[in-house]
Amino acid sequence: MSDIKSAVQQQFEKAAANYRTSSVHARGEDLQWMVQAANLTGNERVLDAGCGAGHTAVTFAPHVREVVALDFTAAMLEQVEQLAAERQLRNVSTRHGDVEKLPFEAASFDVVVSRYSAHHWPHPLTALQEIARVLKPDGQFILSDAVAAPEPLLDTFLQTLEFVRDPSHVRDHSVQQWQAMLTEAGFQSKVVTSWEIALNFDSWVERIGTPTGNIATLRALFAGASEEVRSAFKIQPEEFAIVGALFQASLSMNR
Repeated sequence: MSDIKSAVQQQFEKAAANYRTSSVHARGEDLQWMVQAANLTGNERVLDAGCGAGHTAVTFAPHVREVVALDFTAAMLEQVEQLAAERQLRNVSTRHGDVEKLPFEAASFDVVVSRYSAHHWPHPLTALQEIARVLKPDGQFILSDAVAAPEPLLDTFLQTLEFVRDPSHVRDHSVQQWQAMLTEAGFQSKVVTSWEIALNFDSWVERIGTPTGNIATLRALFAGASEEVRSAFKIQPEEFAIVGALFQASLSMNR
């Protein structure tokens, strides 16, 4: 197991319950946008890759035949099961596994979805190739995640924030980087929409259990930010915003 994957498990084993109650994860508008983008018929088998506490899985469940929620952290899968039971959803199952080596046969799913997970993938192209493998030929992949700006200054600031807050964080890729990787993995993709993700500083660090020293570093980074950075991230005393993007991808005809 790589060091970054060990870090992911260690971080989220401790913080799993926080993600079931997190308003950012439980109530974002992009959940319904993902369902709409999938153009569901009601008979789909869906994989939620990197499911976290299960908010995406339980949002899709009423609209499809079956949802399989996969995560690398066992404590997260327990949160999924609890959430599905609370909502009396019987078509949600859990599976422990790695998005870079999915434990499923080829062409097993009609739809694969992933939300706020992909920035933890050490080798995102490998994960995308695995997603392409388990999708049926007419299947589609719906991805929602935070994205980086193309400007180097803004990109550097965002990646620094994310890593200081959570060392298991790998990277917020830009829209252009995601689309290039999707193309390389055999997908045709488009950006459905983008939006601002408003974040409260205290909730943001408490959710993942950021150490006190790292919190002080983060506050210093915000306090010392340039006007360009402050404007781009809408930095206020206790709030700021990053950008999210929703991608819809289908398998290319020439695969």
